[in-house]
Amino acid sequence: LVLGIPVAESGLIASGIAIVVIGLAFFMEGLFLGLMPLGEVIGVKLPQKSKLPLILIFSFILGVGVTFAEPAIGVLKAAGAFVKAWDAPLLFLLLNKYSNYLVYAVGIGVGLAVLSGMLRFIYNLSLKPFLYVGVIVLTALTIWCELDPNLRYVIGLAWDCGGVTTGPVTVPLVLALGIGISRIVSKGSSELSGFGVVTLASLFPILMVLLLGCAFNNQVPKPCSEKDFFTDSAIREKAKFLFSSDDEFYGYALKNASVENFTNLLGGNSQMLEYIDKIAKDDSLRKTFFNSEDVSVFETWFAEKGSPEQKIKIFGSPENASAATQKYLSSNVRFVDVNDLTIRNFLASIQAIIPLVIFLIIVLMLILREKLPQPDEIVLGIICAVIGMFLFNIGIEIGLAKLGNQVGSKVPSSFKSISLPESRAFINNFDESVIQSAINNNGEKEKVFYLKTNNSYERVPYKDAEFDPATKTYIYTPVKAPMFGVEKSASGFIVALIFAFIMGYGATLAEPALNALGLTVEALTVGAFKKSLLMQTVAIGVGAGIAAGLAKIIWNIPLVWIIAPPYALLIYISKISSEEYVNIGWDSAGVTTGPITVPLVLAMGLGVGNQINVVEGFGILASASVFPILAVLSVGLYVNYKRKKMQETA
Repeated sequence: LVLGIPVAESGLIASGIAIVVIGLAFFMEGLFLGLMPLGEVIGVKLPQKSKLPLILIFSFILGVGVTFAEPAIGVLKAAGAFVKAWDAPLLFLLLNKYSNYLVYAVGIGVGLAVLSGMLRFIYNLSLKPFLYVGVIVLTALTIWCELDPNLRYVIGLAWDCGGVTTGPVTVPLVLALGIGISRIVSKGSSELSGFGVVTLASLFPILMVLLLGCAFNNQVPKPCSEKDFFTDSAIREKAKFLFSSDDEFYGYALKNASVENFTNLLGGNSQMLEYIDKIAKDDSLRKTFFNSEDVSVFETWFAEKGSPEQKIKIFGSPENASAATQKYLSSNVRFVDVNDLTIRNFLASIQAIIPLVIFLIIVLMLILREKLPQPDEIVLGIICAVIGMFLFNIGIEIGLAKLGNQVGSKVPSSFKSISLPESRAFINNFDESVIQSAINNNGEKEKVFYLKTNNSYERVPYKDAEFDPATKTYIYTPVKAPMFGVEKSASGFIVALIFAFIMGYGATLAEPALNALGLTVEALTVGAFKKSLLMQTVAIGVGAGIAAGLAKIIWNIPLVWIIAPPYALLIYISKISSEEYVNIGWDSAGVTTGPITVPLVLAMGLGVGNQINVVEGFGILASASVFPILAVLSVGLYVNYKRKKMQETA
């Protein structure tokens, strides 16, 4: 409605969103019926029946386990498709070949965070020293990484990982465990001291991901041009480390490099065409390159992105290539491998939920010697959680992630011209004699022609790259002018930032973990900090943070300048705030980045980054985490002040 651009694949996306709603309903019901009761019982019984080493071991394993069960982790791994290997080799490595290492690093970070949180509860330690040390160390390491050309692009990923980890599995389980232990071991202190673990679960993964990046930094090439990446022999040898095999390297070059660079990589035009023919005949290669053995997926890609020579090699003749191009690209609906989608997501949901449940049950029944409370409900809850995550992941893949990416790629149309590939038109038997010349304000000549659509004639700019002389087909891709008719206008930027704010605000209010936190805080503060006030404060903070993150991508601002000043201010505000509100405020940041916000925000950031050709679109989640802390702590100071005034007048 605002940008005037229709949603491509709207039916598929609508179905995906419906599946997300159903999946999240199942998942949350399973969480409340199955996982949370286990966490609460263990949180109460563990300090009563176990010694400190066992508590710490359990805490660490629980932290690692809940990370694998977080739905948003899969979204983070999928983000690797947007990063070009030559622009940010180290970031590409962590998001693709070593994406499992990335998840392990995040899991270890959360495990260390839960372990540290339990130590804090047991010895009744303040959260503030953890914050001072953690923020100072992370800020210093971030500044150091900013000076390295490869590590610079890992900063946004690392800080975003801190937000991804604290979702609908981690927050309820860790809060239940923390509050349970706090009630048993903290003599006379407020139950609000049970908070704070979520904060640590946001900080430790950042450190682990930055350290992971440092570990692999010397094994990858430095950022370079696309041509050097594929053709310079010294760089190419290091570049192969980013891939599992030579075929995977060649497949990446085919899909992402220019035809010229792909041809040079294989040693010449004839070798390139031979390799294309090999792909067409080899099912395993097609599976490696296109994640499917289905011939239609393979042919669709070449119809859309293949060179004229490649198309003729695949389809046999110029006429067949022209027919295939129109056949595959005239429809906006893309092929979805239902079997692959179903099996892959079902196995992922089993692997995420079941090991965590088995671990909790073993601890409860074999170590603590306690019976399973309400086993029928817990079994039903576990089944619901698995079904919910299975449906939720499918819905994310075909719905929310696609929508977020489209939104991200179209939002820049408020301040710049963008192409609309989903609205392209095909002109067969194109006659070059209809091309005319036009002149612009600078006296430069431009090529144009007129296209009849319905009963009107449209003036179309002619581009050599869109004409295939072998098949006599011209593919016209419409271009949408900026919203206000001027490139990079201030009004256009303001529209984009307002959109980002509203999106962050609305998505935050939809987060189930924030609703749960609001209820807990209102109960524990005896109504002084109402649930509605907390939710509105956090939502405004997230909206401001996402707007700041979008500004970081649009103007390519180093992330350290977006997050360092707010964190410095937070250290001061935390120092003058009470322990209870410090715990609440810092935990609020963790619960804002859950299963609704993460897919939309990550996809939007990557989409915007891809549209305006920045290297990476990470960092929005990081800024969406720091601003709500500022908002909550500021309101907390006011609520505390107001409560003291009321007590004085009473």
